[in-house]
Amino acid sequence: MIKKIATGLLAAAAATALAATVPAAASATTAVAATTTPPVYHDDWGAVWSKNGLAKSFGHVKVDWQDYGDTNSTTVSGRLYDLDPRKYRHGGLCAYVKFQANYFGDASHEWETVYTRKHCGYPGFKWYSFQEDDVRALRVKVCQTDKHGQYVTKCTKHWQYVYSYEQM
Repeated sequence: MIKKIATGLLAAAAATALAATVPAAASATTAVAATTTPPVYHDDWGAVWSKNGLAKSFGHVKVDWQDYGDTNSTTVSGRLYDLDPRKYRHGGLCAYVKFQANYFGDASHEWETVYTRKHCGYPGFKWYSFQEDDVRALRVKVCQTDKHGQYVTKCTKHWQYVYSYEQM
């Protein structure tokens, strides 16, 4: 009889020990899965101002990684503000934003203009959004332009980085 009780207690202890290790193993599996999931990068950028302070833009960037870090999809959204109160006949200009991207797989590391937007309408702003794939880095300049968008002037002195793969 004592032998049966000892065997039962031993079986119960073994079952308890097994149950205690199962959640630990499950959490270890979860940790491994979390490290292999592609990251999603979110960040706010700006405000970036034109050289004379009469145009500005700011926004948000989101980078979704697919194929475990081999490709990405970059979405940029923002607002472009026209802060020039002058009339066109008195030298008033519109707000202008320009984005350039550098892509993975581009051995020359050239920058390409991927998006521009113009907004004429003091004191308001215009929403914008665009998407690019396989972006290594993305940068922005804010300028002013004439109402036809042919003459761009008063740009930010240096490109401002919105996103760079090295940030991750």
